[in-house]
Amino acid sequence: MINGHTEIIAHLGFPTHAFKAPMIYNPWFEKAGINAIVVPMGCQSADFPDFLSSVFKLSNIRGALITMPHKVTTVGLVDELSATAAIAGACNAVKRLPDGHLIGDMFDGEGFVRGLLRKGLILKGARALVVGNGGVGCAIAASLAASGVLEMDLFDVNEASARGLADRLMQHYPQMTVRTGRKDPDGFELVVNATPMGMNAGDAMPMDVSRIDPRTFVGEVVMKTEMTAFLAAAQARGCPVQVGSDMLFEQIPAYLEFFGFPSTTPDVLRSVAQLSY
Repeated sequence: MINGHTEIIAHLGFPTHAFKAPMIYNPWFEKAGINAIVVPMGCQSADFPDFLSSVFKLSNIRGALITMPHKVTTVGLVDELSATAAIAGACNAVKRLPDGHLIGDMFDGEGFVRGLLRKGLILKGARALVVGNGGVGCAIAASLAASGVLEMDLFDVNEASARGLADRLMQHYPQMTVRTGRKDPDGFELVVNATPMGMNAGDAMPMDVSRIDPRTFVGEVVMKTEMTAFLAAAQARGCPVQVGSDMLFEQIPAYLEFFGFPSTTPDVLRSVAQLSY
């Protein structure tokens, strides 16, 4: 039962957004006996700045999960940003400190990285290629940098997006070598597809799969299908792969830690989730 002592995590997005987070978090809170709940709240873009401010006036608010299209706007509405959120240029989690200050962070990339580490990939000192430097690509690149990746190639059809991301990465991680303009996957320990390309059979691929070494780890961000045509092609070459949905379940323990709740594992979250795709 929700009451005045129940701590609220607001899930803020468009009114038409498919709010999946409550169907993962809330069963876990119930199983763990935690008096908290994720509440979906639809909000139009024009109303969002005032709405976010109002939400954090609730006496039992713990924080907020931010979905599209509000992630970029949120960057300018918090008092402090993590380096990851600053590099990504977007924020998908906000928590309120006891003094009222709002701290923003970004966990899309953290979920991706935790999945890689759980599968045994060593990222410290590794070389990575990230194709697609929009929102999720920026978040992944930022988290890879934080994990110790020292060489990164960035590619986007909008070269300005790639260069801007490279500049932000080197500002926060000056020890890194960052290049733009190439998407040849040869010679990397990790290649990431952060584009919608290669989703279905017959689609154009985001890179030349024949150039991917069988020892290279290949990651995907698409969640609409478990195994994309791109991942299937990489797997056929012998590459270890990570599907897009892993990113979702891996980032939730990081969110729980950020908000100060007891954490859990992706396997437990999957076992209690009430999702229907």
